[in-house]
Amino acid sequence: MATNLSHSEFTQLASEKQIEKTIQALQANGIYVVLFETGEEARAYVLDLIPDGTKVYDSPSRTIEVLGLTEQIEHASRFQAVRTLLSTFDHVTQRNEMRKLVAAPDVLVGSVQAITERGEVLIASASGSQVGAAAFGASKVIWVVGTQKLVHTLSDGLRRIHDYSLPLEHERSLQVYGQTSSINKLLTINAEHEPGRTTMVLVKQQLGF
Repeated sequence: MATNLSHSEFTQLASEKQIEKTIQALQANGIYVVLFETGEEARAYVLDLIPDGTKVYDSPSRTIEVLGLTEQIEHASRFQAVRTLLSTFDHVTQRNEMRKLVAAPDVLVGSVQAITERGEVLIASASGSQVGAAAFGASKVIWVVGTQKLVHTLSDGLRRIHDYSLPLEHERSLQVYGQTSSINKLLTINAEHEPGRTTMVLVKQQLGF
């Protein structure tokens, strides 16, 4: 697969002007936005945002993993980690129960592949495990995104996914699962109709793919 993985178009942190424009668009589209300088600040904010006693699904995400949120969520005691619960299920006989837990958690914590200056949010997935919860199923959605993922247009966002994110996810998937990845499900969120449901946590650091 011929692609330039170091292309600055997809790795360079967004300018202050682009960040401001994107935040304004996201908020106009019903998505609450907070901006942090560091991942440590973002991690603390996300954990504080999760209500006690809830079921939390941390969708597969390099960003969430690098920030240490995956480990902290899955070992938390004041709320229940869906992925920890899933590990106790039989993947054959309890497949439907597992699907329901992933599709409709109380809280979804994850990341996205691109955000446009019009406030469009793009999520790509091989299995679609995080797509249903993000679109509707989760009561609360929290996304953590490095500002290198901000793009100008929807077309730029799609190029970022296909030309940059996918080859890196191929490599990760081979190491973790022994198989390549693919873009089987692609969700574009133009706006959030339910006030207060979705929070976008932007971080001025290169995080994830």
